[in-house]
Amino acid sequence: MTAESAVHTSGKTSSAETTLEAEKASFFRQPKAVWATAIAAVFAFMGIGLVDPILPSIAVNLKATPSEVSLLFTSYFLVTAVAMLVTGFVSSRIGGKKTLLIGLALIVVFASLSGTSNSVWQLVGFRAGWGLGNALFVATALAVIVSVATGGTSTAIILYEAALGLGISLGPLAGALLGGWKWRAPFFGTATLMAIAFIALIVMLPKTPAPAQKTRLSAPIRALAHPGLRTTAGSAFFYNFGFFTVLAFVPFILGMSAYGIGAVFFGWGVALALCSVFVAPQLQARFGDVKVLTGTLAGLALDLAGIGIAAAVHSVPGIVVLVIVAGALLGVNNTVYTELAMGVSDSPRPVASAGYNFVRWMGGALAPYVATKLGETFGAPIPFFVAAVALVIAIGIALAGRAYLSEHEPAAV
Repeated sequence: MTAESAVHTSGKTSSAETTLEAEKASFFRQPKAVWATAIAAVFAFMGIGLVDPILPSIAVNLKATPSEVSLLFTSYFLVTAVAMLVTGFVSSRIGGKKTLLIGLALIVVFASLSGTSNSVWQLVGFRAGWGLGNALFVATALAVIVSVATGGTSTAIILYEAALGLGISLGPLAGALLGGWKWRAPFFGTATLMAIAFIALIVMLPKTPAPAQKTRLSAPIRALAHPGLRTTAGSAFFYNFGFFTVLAFVPFILGMSAYGIGAVFFGWGVALALCSVFVAPQLQARFGDVKVLTGTLAGLALDLAGIGIAAAVHSVPGIVVLVIVAGALLGVNNTVYTELAMGVSDSPRPVASAGYNFVRWMGGALAPYVATKLGETFGAPIPFFVAAVALVIAIGIALAGRAYLSEHEPAAV
């Protein structure tokens, strides 16, 4: 290496390190509106894993099969995915704050109704309404946090992923603590938390005017024409298939009470949250997005195959350890995928986010039913082997489009 290139490399290293340190410093110095939105996002994301510890209990109380109960995830994510296509259209006309509040109100209503269900099909229907509220809130929350947070887009995304990770970790814990008492209680508990978040946003979030340019309904689909965003979304579809195979099917093979399942997925969620906030940025700065993404996807594929083997030999401790390791890998991937989706194309961030989330949540909608059906038909290990194959496909898509994904990322340290 020449002296000139050494100085140049040192300069890039120093710049990357300085940027990372600046983002760390600004992470906690945010306006109240950011924290209010982030806390509301925590409560919203709790709804994803809330039902996990009580899936077996719901199946028993409502006389349903595991695959029927899995439709609680499928209806939720299917409606979430489709509704993502209209979130930008709505928020660009009424503003971010009103969109957030409508989303929260829908969650309060349908979470409450979920607690009154007398059949699995009623519950599936109410979860679909919950998914509509979730889509309006989640897609808009990311855009709002990015617009009002200090420290740049990367800091805002880390804040958002921190909320996601914390919500996903607390959801199973709340589901276990309340569900161990009555299986209906977690739904009413979530409705209460979302009502609190609704009030907090009314008070703390300033009015967000509608953008000068209104988003067309077709904008998210058109955004996917960009090869970088299309690559990110396509890879995330198969990644989410693996993600929600773990979330939806593992509770049925643990053979534990609601408290035990809640504890396992609390550990999973904590690993996810910590790695999304603290580990992912370090890895990205050191190796770049594409290498981190494909490397952690490969690790996750091996991990899921390991869960399948542990399920085959009925090793519950092995399943528990591998599930928590999966949480760590999922945390890193979540951050990388989100940053790619928000920065890889020239579309406005809310539009890019909507198109990306439409595709990736379809993977989340498909996985729970497919996984439980495979498990019922062919045995517990098979869903995890299929999910491992899905992650290999996700790697293939990312590598095929790596030139598009690498264009936007800064030089690795």
